[in-house]
Amino acid sequence: MAHPALRILHITDTHLFAEADGRLRGVDTCSSLQAVLEAATSGPWPADAILASGDLSQDESAGAYQRFRGMLAPLGVPVWCLPGNHDAPARLADALAGPPFQVGGAVVAGSWAILLLDSCIPGEHGGRLSRAQLAWLADALEEHRQRHVLIALHHHVLPLQSRWLDELGLANAAELLAIIDRAPQLRAVVAGHVHQASDIDRAGVHFLTTPSTCFQFLPEAATFAVDRRPPGYRWLELHADGRLDTTVAWIEPPQ
Repeated sequence: MAHPALRILHITDTHLFAEADGRLRGVDTCSSLQAVLEAATSGPWPADAILASGDLSQDESAGAYQRFRGMLAPLGVPVWCLPGNHDAPARLADALAGPPFQVGGAVVAGSWAILLLDSCIPGEHGGRLSRAQLAWLADALEEHRQRHVLIALHHHVLPLQSRWLDELGLANAAELLAIIDRAPQLRAVVAGHVHQASDIDRAGVHFLTTPSTCFQFLPEAATFAVDRRPPGYRWLELHADGRLDTTVAWIEPPQ
């Protein structure tokens, strides 16, 4: 009998504030996230999990993380989190300690292992994986050699032909790629940070980025520019045989 696919809602770059009406580039980020969650849960629910890949807060406040917790916890599914460059990692980990949240580490779900990486550099917008994170990843890939693997981190790994954004990507991407090239069980690498959707196939591995729940950056722009696309999110369906299906959904932003 076929096993059902693991169904994951991927959200990213929520940019919440301590204040409920906080705005970033004119967008009420709390209302925008709420609209995304309402759209995502209006179809078949529950999903098996929610993956939140960083920049959960804009102001690094404990209040922003408590707001995130209050919005996500009632949905009744595990929430796997990792920090982004606008986050305060220790504050995030404190506020999101305990079920249904997990910050970083490995999650085993059926025939899959989901590995959550921290690519943040304190005080910098670009990313880098520390020696410790790279070593942990290599060990985790060896431990889960018999499972299909999905890696999640905040910063994008492959260039997106957007000069200003690519300068703020993962600085030591080559080191990451050298490790994962030795992992034939790897199926996908998912990221946020770039406020746009992309899907690049590299040697049979999906490198995905997901739209922000608030506003988007203009693809392939040489300098900073905001796109007119609305808030978005991604569905990931991880099949027991290692296949991955994915779709991106867009919503109309709240007025």
